[in-house]
Amino acid sequence: MKLVIHRYLPCTTVEGPGRRFCLWVQGCSIRCEGCGVPWTWSKQNGNTVTVEELFREIEKSRKENDIEGVTFLGGEPFDQAEALGKLAGMVKNAGLTVMSFSGYLYEDLKHRAQARDLLACTDLLIDGPFKKDKLDLSRPWVGSSNQRFHFLTSAYKYLESELSSISNKIEIRISKDGTVSVNGMATQEALKELFDVSEFKKIKSI
Repeated sequence: MKLVIHRYLPCTTVEGPGRRFCLWVQGCSIRCEGCGVPWTWSKQNGNTVTVEELFREIEKSRKENDIEGVTFLGGEPFDQAEALGKLAGMVKNAGLTVMSFSGYLYEDLKHRAQARDLLACTDLLIDGPFKKDKLDLSRPWVGSSNQRFHFLTSAYKYLESELSSISNKIEIRISKDGTVSVNGMATQEALKELFDVSEFKKIKSI
């Protein structure tokens, strides 16, 4: 079974509770206005990998980074629910947790046969489309106030009363070829300020 993915990070601390492997799938049927990652919408831009290949990377990260779980982001994870359901089952069998995002509502996903396995293996589901007129970063990992947290198992139930005290963060990585990548949650204005071209020119000239 195969997945079309955008990228993955072996270890991050800003895409869910604790240290996590994070997988961004490629392809989104919802395409929210104001989405921060519109380049993940088209399936034509992704890389195709097998579930087994991804699980080997997760196992490697578990040994090297002591991750506690895996987060599925998009794109839209539930557009590839069957393959992600298989991967999520392998992740759970390895003793790790699963967190998944979806622009679809939980009430609708529960009626989809293809989503059954992924939902059954998900500890924390965040649902609902991003709505730019409801921009709200007061809760961790989400961008608008309509998005909801569903604690489908007891694994992260303790967070339910603590969400307002968890701050959003970003991680910035600079690869050997100089490419800068950012993940986590921040406003577009904050990112523009952070990566202001004139400031980069100042740094370069020092």
